[in-house]
Amino acid sequence: GVASEYRLVQVPPHRMTPLKQNWMALYTPIVEQLKLDIRMNPRRRCVELRTSNHTAEAEVLQKAADFLKAFMLGFDVPDALALLRLDDLFVESFDVTDVKLLAGDHLGRAVGRIAGKDGKTKFAIENATRTRIVLADQKVHILGSVAHIRVARDAICALILGSPPGKVYNSMRTTASRLLQRF
Repeated sequence: GVASEYRLVQVPPHRMTPLKQNWMALYTPIVEQLKLDIRMNPRRRCVELRTSNHTAEAEVLQKAADFLKAFMLGFDVPDALALLRLDDLFVESFDVTDVKLLAGDHLGRAVGRIAGKDGKTKFAIENATRTRIVLADQKVHILGSVAHIRVARDAICALILGSPPGKVYNSMRTTASRLLQRF
């Protein structure tokens, strides 16, 4: 096998319960597909990953760590699993206040514009750009390929800056359709 290597993935307090509930769904692909050792350390509030005697390549350790980090950010297990299967997927995170310095109600309204009524705007952006988006308080996490993340990020930034959703949909759709034709 490979020389023994370790990775620690911190577990934020609000993701402890979902981690316990989804443990087998997270554990199974890491142990069976990637052939890594994994254990939960409740005292240090982290998940420990280690290469085993059966591990083929050392790179899978980083893939597993990225998979767990995506879950800790709030992505669903099936969405995070895509990070293990595909090589060109990434997670990009930014703060709403990085785009425009907002406070109080203005910040809440900006996050509300991104989500839309019943999450409609968020789902429209996800479907048009083939990405997954997590809104966690004032943080935005986007999972997808680099080009798709850029289109989704531009749409989200326009919403934060106050553009009406209809205008953002149209510009995003044209950009996304151009992107899909290219590949």
